[in-house]
Order: sequence, then structure tokens, then C-alpha cells
Amino acid sequence: MAWNSFATPLIGKAVRAASRLAHGGGSAFPGKIVEQIDPQFLARTLQQLPLGVVLVSGTNGKTTTTRMVASMLESLGLKVFTNPTGSNFTRGVVSSLLAEVSFGGKLDADIAVLELDEAYAVHFVKQVQPDYCLLLNVMRDQLDRFGEIDNTARLLSKAAEATTGTVVLNREDPRIARLADVTHTEDGVEVRYFGLDESLRGFFPSDDDMRTTVDAESATDTEASGGIDLSESAESENAESAEQLPADVTLLAVGDHRASFGIDGETYETGVKLEGVYNLYNAAAALAVVRAVVSDAQAMFLPFEENVTDELLRQVGISQRMIDFAHATTQAMIDAAAEVTPAFGRGEVIDVNGSPVELLLVKNPMGFRLSLASFTPEGCDTMIAINDEYADGRDMSWLWDVDFSSLRGTGVSMVSGVRAWDMALRLEYDQVPVNSVNTELEKAVSTFVNANPGTPKHIYCTYTAMLKMRAALGRIAEVSDAGVGK
Repeated sequence: MAWNSFATPLIGKAVRAASRLAHGGGSAFPGKIVEQIDPQFLARTLQQLPLGVVLVSGTNGKTTTTRMVASMLESLGLKVFTNPTGSNFTRGVVSSLLAEVSFGGKLDADIAVLELDEAYAVHFVKQVQPDYCLLLNVMRDQLDRFGEIDNTARLLSKAAEATTGTVVLNREDPRIARLADVTHTEDGVEVRYFGLDESLRGFFPSDDDMRTTVDAESATDTEASGGIDLSESAESENAESAEQLPADVTLLAVGDHRASFGIDGETYETGVKLEGVYNLYNAAAALAVVRAVVSDAQAMFLPFEENVTDELLRQVGISQRMIDFAHATTQAMIDAAAEVTPAFGRGEVIDVNGSPVELLLVKNPMGFRLSLASFTPEGCDTMIAINDEYADGRDMSWLWDVDFSSLRGTGVSMVSGVRAWDMALRLEYDQVPVNSVNTELEKAVSTFVNANPGTPKHIYCTYTAMLKMRAALGRIAEVSDAGVGK
């Protein structure tokens, strides 16, 4: 066995422990060090997994969907390695691995479910070819990093091209659906789709379909269509294209913490713990990739089940739980999806002195518009916190592509973050009253959550603002430890 099978975990764990003491939380720094001293650590460690690697990427919904896939596979009996905090660069994955591997470099898991940033997915697949790839959507996001969305689609195409097993694509996003063309179907790679019922497509326009609505007439139109403006011609064109592709899982209908999915010609209705219609569509995506994993497990294990002994299982590195997993039914998958809770900062609810405070991550026009359409402002206090650090994207011009008119009636109680005044100006143009602006985020969030005890509160925030707010809230309320921001 190579020296680094022992040395790398030892060094990495030491650096990780020191980093947590120094920074008080999770960090990608240990991953950066390990990548430098042992570039093969990532590939060598993940190659141990008998059911392989699931890669999840796209502009919106990566963290929540990764959580869904991992939680569902765990509910169905597998041991899953994942990067749960949204540290979605390769060094973040390596840092997460260091927390899980033994000092001998052994990873005790059956499968990995990994969220990867669109750009870093390209670096990842050069080291590790995923067995499954789930690609969610392409939207304008962090234009300073990615450029326009056609470039983002090209980045994601590298992940689809490198996948060796099944690629799961969003049927409703034309740029994602077209990535079927780059998959190696001649080598046995399977392409599956998740999709929407026609009645729901208006809630999920592609980036090309969106246009800013700021006048009163447009505000009326968007209210009638669920808060999103979608031109009939673009909607019709996309719907016609989508109709030609069969969806493995289709989101048929949504309600108050309820959803209906179409699978194999049957309708499955279930309650859900997730918030927001967009997360229910992410659940359809998660179901599609879980079905692909189950299908492969059935092909691998069930034909030989009667002749398998415990000794043979040990020799080939297969556990009884994998065979049990292969028996998972569609209803069991639906039941597993129903139990998934929101990822940190993505609809996460924190109780502060009797007030439910909901954190809603926003980072691009589509995500912000969908959040505003999904969470009614009436009866709630609203705060918006906008930062422009590297992880948020430096270019905040996308805020002008969001329609904030739904907040006119209630106004916004607090605006904070590095770009607080830019956000306040944007709200003024949409005639949204702002009660207070405070660029000192910790003071702002404390003032906001302690006002009007018992009143539900919504906080729309960019990524680094969300981390800082979780840390601030952790000093006055119980906040689950996500490994970061504390």
C-alpha cells in the first residue's frame, strides 16, 4: 500500500483540526493542502465506493437536491458520503472526505452524492468520472465568474460527457436537455429526464423566457401567473420541445406542503417538509437519479441474490444492505422524499424568541423570483441582505432583473449587507417601502429578529450573508451545526 494512503489522511486530519480551532468552523483549507501534497487522494478515495459517485450540478438548487438524493438513499438503507454544507469546490469535497476517512484512508460508504459548482465540476471529472450525473438548470449567475449562460452550459456539458452510467437532465431547460447529445450512449450511458406537467411550466421559465416586470400592469400579470412573467410564445415553444422527451419522473401538481409525481404511468401523491414550489421540482430531479441508482443495483444484485453467501459478500465488497436497497419500491422512494428537510439556509426555519425566522438563499434572478413567488409576504416581516464577496459573485446587476413588486403592500423592514444601499435603491425603483437600512449585518439581523415577537420573518440573503446571519443567530437562538459559519 502506498505511503500516502496513511500519510495523507493523517496530515489532512491534523490540518483540518487546526483549521477548525483557528476559524471556529469548517474550511476548505485542509482540502487545498491535501490537493497539493497528494493530487490522487480524491480519485483514490472515491474509487473505493461500490455504487460509485453521483454528481449534482446546475445553477439553482444544487445544495437542496444533493441533500434530497443523499437523504433518500440513506432512508433506503445505504451508507452515503456527501458534502452537506454546500462546499462545492473540489477542495471542499476533499475537506469533507478528511472528516470521514480512517487513518488508513478507508471510506466507510456505499455511494457518494456530491454537489459541484458548475466550473469546479469540470476539474472534478478530470479526476473522477461520475457514475451518475444530475444536471438541474442553467441561469445567469455570478457573471463575473461564468460569463453568459451558454458558457455555463458548456461547463456542464463536460460533466455529462464524463459520466459513465446515467445522466439525468431537466427536460424543461433547453440548454440542459440538449446535453443528451454529448453523452456516450454508444458506450452504454443512459439518459433520463425529469420534467413538469404542462400546468406548472409557467412557474419555471428558462432564462431566455424571463423579462423584468416593473410597471403596475406587468405586476398584475405576474400576480395572475404565480409571480412569474412568461411570454406565451416562449412558453409554447419550450412546451412543444419538452413534450417530445419522455420524463422518468414528472412533477404533476403542487399544494401546501404536498406534491404529486408521475412515475411509470402512475400518480404518487405525498406530503413534503420542503418549502417552495421550486424545491418540489428539485424533488422530482432527486427521485429520477435515485431511481437510476436503484435500477442499477437491481441489475447487479438481484439475479444472483439466492446464490450469495456472507463469505462471497465479504470477498467482493458487497454488503447485505446493498442487496436490500435493490428491493426498494417506487412508494419507498416517495416516502423517503417526503421526509427530506430543507438544507441549511435554503428554507431553513430558526425559532428566535417565538418567531419563526426563515432563511432563503438568493443568488440570481430566477432563484429570487421563485422565492418571492413561493413565500407570501403578508403577515410576515421581510429582510433582504446582499453581499458581493467572491462566493456571492461580484456583479450584482442581476438584482435589476428581479420583480420586487409583490413586496409593495408590506414593504421591507430591513435591508443589510455590503450592498445594502444598492438593494434599497432597487426596491425604491419598484416602489417598495423600506423601513431601515443598516450595512452592519449582525446588528441589522439582531434588530430585525427581535422586533415584533411572534411574527413570522423571511430573510432573503446571498450566500456569505446567510453564513454570517446563521452565526449571529446562533448566539441568540438554537441553530443546527452545518459545519460552517460558526
